[in-house]
Amino acid sequence: MFTLKRSITRKFDMRSHWQKGASFYFSRRPPFNWFFFCLTIFLVFILILGSYSYSFDSEDESAVPDVYSNHVTVRNQVVADYLELRHFEPNHYKVFDLCGKERENHVPCYNVSANMMFGFKDGEELRRHCEVSKDHQFCLVRPPKDYKIPLTWPGGRDVIWSANVKLTKDQFLSSGSMTKRLMLLEENQISFSSEDETIADSVKDYSKQIADMIGLAIYADFHAAGVRNVLDIGCGFGSFGAHLLSMKMMAVCVAAYELTGSQVQVALERGLPAFIGDFTSKQLPLPSLSYDMVHCAQCGISWNDKDGIFLIEVDRILKPGGYFVVTSPDKVQVSKGSISCPFEQFTKKLCWTHVSQREETFIWKKATDAQCFTSGKQTYPICEGETGQTYYKPLEQCISATTSKRWIPMQNISSLSTSPAQLALHGINPEDFAEDLEIQRSALNNYWSLLSPLIFSDHPKRPGDEDPVPPYNMVRNVMDMNARYGAVNTALLEARKSVWVMNVVPLGERDTLPFILDQGFAGVLHNWCEPFPTYPRTYDMLHAEGLLSHIASNKCSIIDLIFEMDRILRPEGWAIISDKVAHIEKARSLVTKFRWEARMIDLHNGSDKRLLVCQKPFLKK
Repeated sequence: MFTLKRSITRKFDMRSHWQKGASFYFSRRPPFNWFFFCLTIFLVFILILGSYSYSFDSEDESAVPDVYSNHVTVRNQVVADYLELRHFEPNHYKVFDLCGKERENHVPCYNVSANMMFGFKDGEELRRHCEVSKDHQFCLVRPPKDYKIPLTWPGGRDVIWSANVKLTKDQFLSSGSMTKRLMLLEENQISFSSEDETIADSVKDYSKQIADMIGLAIYADFHAAGVRNVLDIGCGFGSFGAHLLSMKMMAVCVAAYELTGSQVQVALERGLPAFIGDFTSKQLPLPSLSYDMVHCAQCGISWNDKDGIFLIEVDRILKPGGYFVVTSPDKVQVSKGSISCPFEQFTKKLCWTHVSQREETFIWKKATDAQCFTSGKQTYPICEGETGQTYYKPLEQCISATTSKRWIPMQNISSLSTSPAQLALHGINPEDFAEDLEIQRSALNNYWSLLSPLIFSDHPKRPGDEDPVPPYNMVRNVMDMNARYGAVNTALLEARKSVWVMNVVPLGERDTLPFILDQGFAGVLHNWCEPFPTYPRTYDMLHAEGLLSHIASNKCSIIDLIFEMDRILRPEGWAIISDKVAHIEKARSLVTKFRWEARMIDLHNGSDKRLLVCQKPFLKK
């Protein structure tokens, strides 16, 4: 009995001794020795890895910088993505809420109250200031209460739903005289009569007048004068551009940001090319020598201000031999019984030729010979050290691109914009261009077959709707967010789709925008780390090939990009994203939180790329 008791006691003492030892290492508040022990083990582990790394690196020292930098980049990106996702994921199935009513027409970078607090005034508070507007609200911009899906093209060009745009009755009644004659406000619609020949001074008559003033024998043949694309500054509500589009010209509207009654918003709602922009302080995100004609009809710009610096920006954008058309009754001056030419002192310094004047309309022609600026005449100086892409740079009081190999009179530019000579002019490999175009042609067929159940008139979401006239197309406004050579645009035109494409060249990528514009397409330069200059719900389809990789390489947020895509996409609009598997997987996990319907597709071409086809729902609450 005594022996048994002593044995039990010894066992209890041994267990107590073990528990004391364990408590030394695993107690809730371990002593300093435990931390010192762990730290020692950690340092030994690092030294072992370091010696292994050194022995590995000694075999190929040239690989050290790349391996290390890639490791750091990937690590930083993973950490950033993880922190962003943690911010949104208290649980796996959480979806983003809708924003308040006050953000229905929100355009980031144009936060007027924030700009005023920052000290901007005298109209500068209405300009683009992304460095000030950091108001990230992670919510989905909702459509207005009575928002309706736009009518199909071409009906949607002439009739829009009044609830879809922020245009008050007072603004409608105070619009220009010609605009009032071309618009009709009904109960819940706004109709446009740009093609109505019974209206005096119609857009068609105005276009005929311009054609006659530049010496065209045939009114509709602007191409004979080399005019293929037109930049319409302060376009009103887009009727002039709509008419030019009907004559196979690319007319792009650009107008300043407006809190209400936006010209850009109405133009896009009608299915017409447009973007927010003005050059009262900074250059437009367009390359030099871009457009054949710049048009201003009561566009609200005081061309006489600041020693003609706004005219210098027009000169930068115009191609040699291009036309500048101004219609402005308040700028007409009467001198000795005749109408004098406005801002003549500046046009002479630009080497422009006054072509014609008729009533309130004046036309000038840009010089075709750059030697005018070196001939000893009193002109503006030539810009020096022109490098890089033109992205909201400050306005300059000098003449651009006089030494560019693209300084070619527009009348001498071949109509075959993709000819070998044109490709060589832009430094584009013909084989590379042909391969890219063939890929997009093939891809377009696949895209359209995926979308066709929803973009035709027999879609079950629209019971009772009458079938529209051919081509039954519910996709009109398309944005190629990483356009490269504009092959998506070309493929859509070849397939006879009734669409136009905003070709966006990301900042930092190869600058192919001059080549895109020379093809007669619409396009801008843009930094996708920032919001795009447009209003909410303005595009039917977004195409983004390789854009997620571009965003990641620039250490920008994919989450911010998806939010921006959701903002500018119309309800029931489409997003087609092509990229590497890892980026597509991340995008798919994100778009489900936006309540998008998403489908990932394996291209089965042996690459590590995948296709993500998404549709944005019509959310009201």
